[in-house]
Formats: sequence, structure tokens, C-alpha cells
Amino acid sequence: MLPLPPPNARRSVTRRAALRGTGLHTGVVTEATFLPAASGQGIVFRRVDLPGKPEVPARLTEVEAVERRTAIGHGTATIHTVEHLLAAVAAHLIDDLTIELTGPEPPILDGSVQPYFDALAQAQPASVGGEPAVLTVQAPFAVTDKDAAYVVAPAKTFRLTVSIEWAHPLIGRQAGTYDVTPESFATELAPARTFGFTHEVAELQARGLIKGASEANAIVLDERGIVNGGKLRWPDEFVRHKAADIVGDLALTGARIQAHVVATRPSHGGNIALARALERAGRRTGMPAMDISKIMDYLPHRYPFLLVDRIIEVEGQKRIVGIKNVTINEPFFQGHFPGHPIMPGVLIIEAMAQVGGMLLMSHFEGQDTANKVVYFMSLDNVKFRRPVVPGDQIRFELEMVQFRGKTCRMKGAGYVDGQVVAEAEMMAMVVDR
Repeated sequence: MLPLPPPNARRSVTRRAALRGTGLHTGVVTEATFLPAASGQGIVFRRVDLPGKPEVPARLTEVEAVERRTAIGHGTATIHTVEHLLAAVAAHLIDDLTIELTGPEPPILDGSVQPYFDALAQAQPASVGGEPAVLTVQAPFAVTDKDAAYVVAPAKTFRLTVSIEWAHPLIGRQAGTYDVTPESFATELAPARTFGFTHEVAELQARGLIKGASEANAIVLDERGIVNGGKLRWPDEFVRHKAADIVGDLALTGARIQAHVVATRPSHGGNIALARALERAGRRTGMPAMDISKIMDYLPHRYPFLLVDRIIEVEGQKRIVGIKNVTINEPFFQGHFPGHPIMPGVLIIEAMAQVGGMLLMSHFEGQDTANKVVYFMSLDNVKFRRPVVPGDQIRFELEMVQFRGKTCRMKGAGYVDGQVVAEAEMMAMVVDR
């Protein structure tokens, strides 16, 4: 019986744990070591085999490839097949963790999530303080990516309903519904192994994949059954493994999921498309990256011109995500379209620019910013896609396109319930007051 974690506390491991084995796709022998992390760090991979020990956060912005696995990072720091490890992390409700790797891919082990789940249990997850990030859904929405289709509905817990179909005598059509809790994941999903077909081997190897695959780390199927008389752990082990993959891929949102996901023919590409839609359409609560006090330290604006409520994500100095909650009490609603309240487009762009200003000011972290202010120099390709009304929450996502000296170019978009409401490109600079 696994101890139930506190529902409103961030968690990390308290002990070191390690696993060693061969990577499924790279064939490289790698050791993965789990280390405690401070509250608020998130899940971070560290490539200790490379100069400088580069770190790769487990976030959607780092996704590099989705063909037959999920890979994150870029160039030589790319980390392949993170989904099994991340599924175990998410199932344990671990929010902060450092994962050191001695190679480019966590080991595949027996092809299931079970070894990682057990290793993390031995590392004794516990509260590290702070509020976990939680993604909830306010209204149903659908996502499609090639053959994969998903419907997401509001729920108080994380529930998966998954169906797959293959023209194979051991698979056919399989479906299952699973509540993703530490206890149920341990018994229903963690032991389910990855699978593949003998007729695909030559083609996949020609593309540089499955270099480390074997009958010891995957269910290998020919046209009749499992090669060499292998046995299934459940008759529907295939759909269970697909469900576990979804848990791992959705962990890249950096939040605990509270929603019912109905997945048909899921794939890694589809799972990542689902994660991106969920991140934009869902509502994120929990410990902000910057609260209003920090925002007011950086921005000189005050009521009624301060239009940023929270900064929920900051990825180094290249990307930022901020929130604006729109209420009927906003002063501009008194005179703008009385009786038909719509947030003025110019203020939507102003709010976007303020979030961007926070990203620009982050480049001067550690310096005295009290006498510095951000001036915006130009706006290009401004588009308004739909009205913003009281009750909406605008999620602004901005990325740094270019930074030189004290001047930068940024590209941004605002979303309400996952739909684009505005987008713009902007140029700004930091000047002394």
C-alpha cells in the first residue's frame, strides 16, 4: 500500500536512487540517477556526460522529436525516450526532481514504467513545501493529430479512457479506463511493456531507431503472436502501455493534470499536441514563477494600468508566460461598449507587452533595476482574433526572438480557453529613467 501524498504540497525525493541499462533507440548504456530538488525547480534532466553538464527542463518547449518516442533538448544535449521515466515521476506526484544521465537516453529496462516507479518509491517522495502547479479544464475540447484523436473534459481527478486498434490477433481493439493515482498506476499501468512488430525492425533501424531493442525490453510481435513464446502480463497490456505513455508525455506540461482524457489511437505526436492544447486551454493554479509583488518590483505601472496578475512560467531568458484575469470591475468597461463589455484591443496588446517587459527585465537580474524602465519601440503584425470579455483569463506567451545590448525583439500571443485572441511582434529596449 503506497502512502497517499498530501494533495496541496509540492514533492521531491528525499534519497538518491539510480538505474542503469541500455537505451531503446540509441543503444547506449546509460545510468539515470534521481536526486532531491528544491521546491519550485520542476523536473530537470542533467547530462553529466557532456562538457558543462547541460540541463534540459522537462517542458513542452524542449520537445525535439516525437517519432516512436518523445525526445527533449537540442543538438548534442538531446535526451531520447523520456516518457517512461516521466510517467513514473507524474504517477508519484513528484513536482521537483533532478535526473542525472550519463548518456543520451534513459535505459529502457524491461520496457515498462515499473522499474522507474519502484526506484522512485525507494527514493521516498515527500513534501518540499510550496503549492503544486495544477491544470484544470473548464469546458470540453477536442484535439486531433493525424490518426490520434482526443477529447478532454472537466474532472476532479486525472482519468484516462484509452482505445487502440491493430489488425493483429493479440491486439484487435482494446480499451480501458484508468484513474491515475499512485496506487492505481502501480497496479494497472506501470508493469505494461512497450511493443513492436518484426516487420518494422529493418525500416526503423535504417532511420537510426531501436538500436537497443530486444525481446528482453519489449513485446516483439510477428504476424501470429509473440516471438519465441513470450507471455503477456495482461491480455490488454498494449492499451495499458499506451495509457502510461500519455501520463509521461503530459508530464511535460509541468503540472498535475485534473481532467478526463479520452484518447483514441494515441501517439507520441498526438500526446504532445494534446499537452500543448491542455496547457493553453486549461487553467493553471499553484505557485507562480513571479507573484504580483515581484511584478511590481519590475514594472512601474500601477492601478489601473498594471495589467499582469501572475507570471506562471519563465524559461531562462527566452520565454515567459503571464496571466491576466479579466473582470467586470475593470475601469475601462465603464465607457468601452457600455452594455456590451469587450476588453479594448489596445489594452490586450499593452498587457502582452507588460509580460514581455518582464522577460526583457529578466536579462538584468542581479542588477539594480529600480531606475530602469522598458520602452516599446514598434509593433508589427498585430492581429485580433476574437473578443475578450469579463470572466476570461488571458494567457500570454512570449518568446525572445533577438536580444542585443538593451534592445530585443519578441513574438507573443494571447489565448483564452486555448483559442488565440491576439498576436503581435514587438521591439523594446530598457532605458534609464
